[in-house]
Amino acid sequence: MKAFMDQDFLLQTQTANDLFHNFAEPTPVLDYHCHINPAEIADNRKFDNITQVWLGGDHYKWRFMRSCGVDENYITGSASDQEKFFKWAECVGKAIGNPLFHWTHLELQRYFDYTGVLNKDTAEEVWNLCNEKLKDDSMSVRGLIRRSNVTLICTTDDPVDSLEYHRQIAADDTFDVQVLPAWRPDKAMNIEKPDYLDYLAKLADVSGTAIETFADLKEALRKRLDFFASMGCSVSDHALEYVMYQPATDEEIEAVFAKRKSGGTVTRQEELQFKTAFMLFVGREYHRLNWVMQLHYGCKRDNNTLRYDQLGPDTGYDCINNYAPSAELADFLNALISTDELPKTILYSLNPNDNQAIGTILGCFQDSTACAKIQQGSAWWFNDHKTGMQDQMISLANLGNLSGFVGMLTDSRSFLSYTRHEYFRRILCNLVGNWVENGEFPADTKILSEIVKGISYNNAVNYFGFDLKTV
Repeated sequence: MKAFMDQDFLLQTQTANDLFHNFAEPTPVLDYHCHINPAEIADNRKFDNITQVWLGGDHYKWRFMRSCGVDENYITGSASDQEKFFKWAECVGKAIGNPLFHWTHLELQRYFDYTGVLNKDTAEEVWNLCNEKLKDDSMSVRGLIRRSNVTLICTTDDPVDSLEYHRQIAADDTFDVQVLPAWRPDKAMNIEKPDYLDYLAKLADVSGTAIETFADLKEALRKRLDFFASMGCSVSDHALEYVMYQPATDEEIEAVFAKRKSGGTVTRQEELQFKTAFMLFVGREYHRLNWVMQLHYGCKRDNNTLRYDQLGPDTGYDCINNYAPSAELADFLNALISTDELPKTILYSLNPNDNQAIGTILGCFQDSTACAKIQQGSAWWFNDHKTGMQDQMISLANLGNLSGFVGMLTDSRSFLSYTRHEYFRRILCNLVGNWVENGEFPADTKILSEIVKGISYNNAVNYFGFDLKTV
């Protein structure tokens, strides 16, 4: 029997061990998509206790606690931080087969030097240990980033954001990790939302552009795109229900926008036509700026109306949307490439059944402007577990270019989540190691090291064009 989560955790062969420990493990982390707060980096926040750094805003943990029958008071309610932690410890101690069990213990090992098991019996011991260690200056936000061997972070930022904290971080020569904005214009696109007109007013104000028409909206966004570019942004991200393609004429889109601007309600057809026009516009702008376009789709959000009314969005009540038509995704990409304005694009579907469809779509739009110009993103959200990561990489290898894959992203609000990169790299090395030891790929250390370091770090450096050295 193997030891519990030792140095060879998830590594089943000697080849896997060699690849991970010699090449993947020492490779830096490039976090090209996350949801951490740049203000906390600028202020170098220190946490009072482990609950603040671990359970605040983590809907992964919240969902699991609910599945264990924990009262909401101990999840998002008024219970003390210690009470919430003790409830989490009781739950995670029984989380067999759930990636949260692995992530939790990797974080305890890497940041708190705790190699035991967290459960209801050890909760007080771990609580005291973690809180004592959090008092050390090395456990501040910047200290955690440094300890994680991170070279660059892309946050997620709205077009109306001032990016003042990014400016503050960039001006601070005591912190050598790049923190760049990433453009997330969902609020400018979601014409059906009740607060859409209020958002347009904010966008008009920060851009200095009166927004009366769709043409005006595009001009306001173009100004903000150029501002973001001046702040080092080269990455966009979109949260889509699915990648739609319902084209309409310019006149029809202007009529839809005018209807909504006057306070009217748009139909579902009009909404999709508008969003198609919006996405085509920003896609062409990304090509102009040489940005990467990330499309996250396949999620049905905020399904529990009772809890949504109480807690709001992003609190753990989302699910996979089974409707993600590949034909419309292909048509959307084709509309951009037809005028040679298709940017580098990363596709993430929350539905794992889309892996093969995405794999075939990728091959239709690759060209010599970038290695694996159109990428399948790493297993996302409900899929970023051992099985999901393996399935995504196997599908990509079968249908595309795994060696050109840009690899893992953190996609988290927690500064302890960088261990997810280690988790991913162990799974990657084990997968490759098994292929080698099964005689499916030669035991060529030079090629294998290039592949592993590429997927772990170097491919993302080259693909995004960041000012970093490869390793």
